[in-house]
Amino acid sequence: MTQVTAMFVMFILYGVLPVAGLYLGYRGVKKMTAPKMLEYKEMPQLGYIPEKSLPVEVKTALDQINEKGEKLRVIYGDTNNDGKIDDKDTVNETYIIIQNLMDRHVPLAVTDYRRLHDLDVGDGARADTTKIKHSNVTGKEALLDVLRTINTQFDDLLNASYHQDGQKLLATNRYLQKRFNNPATTTDMQKLDSNVSSANANTDIEIKAIENPTGATGKNVSAENIKL
Repeated sequence: MTQVTAMFVMFILYGVLPVAGLYLGYRGVKKMTAPKMLEYKEMPQLGYIPEKSLPVEVKTALDQINEKGEKLRVIYGDTNNDGKIDDKDTVNETYIIIQNLMDRHVPLAVTDYRRLHDLDVGDGARADTTKIKHSNVTGKEALLDVLRTINTQFDDLLNASYHQDGQKLLATNRYLQKRFNNPATTTDMQKLDSNVSSANANTDIEIKAIENPTGATGKNVSAENIKL
């Protein structure tokens, strides 16, 4: 081994390796001690918020909205039933409303609550105990009202989709029973189309409930200012 090679090996062993070890150890400790952040697949805008900064009730409501929103995006976004939402699907008003709620209204409401929480120089109890002026709710209760309103509207949309698809199955079954008991006629086809159209019309009435989110909670204070 030449003198140059020996010096290079010494530099690696006593210079580079110790520095690399210190750096990796620092990164590991920092990662282990860092606060756990929220993780919502359908609401990535909330990923910067530490879990400990939100009350348990709020996190539970967000979990429900995230789960229901994921299902609704597929139901109303994947219009051609190919298993994915892309440019081939037809965008409808209901899907846009769901997108706005998940991408804008929920993150904005959480941000507003955290701003109220941070106004307190102590432990942030003001947002949980102090009533908002001209109202009978605290900052925490106002946020929960917004999330409950959205949760209720998502439940209505899921129920509407269930009954719509159920009516289609019933109409299909009635048609097939007549088809195999009697020769197919134009009248049978017209009845099938009529049944399906009627089911869709009834469902549209239920879906329009989302356009007035305050209707689900009645005296909801903070939710009444949501504009879709």
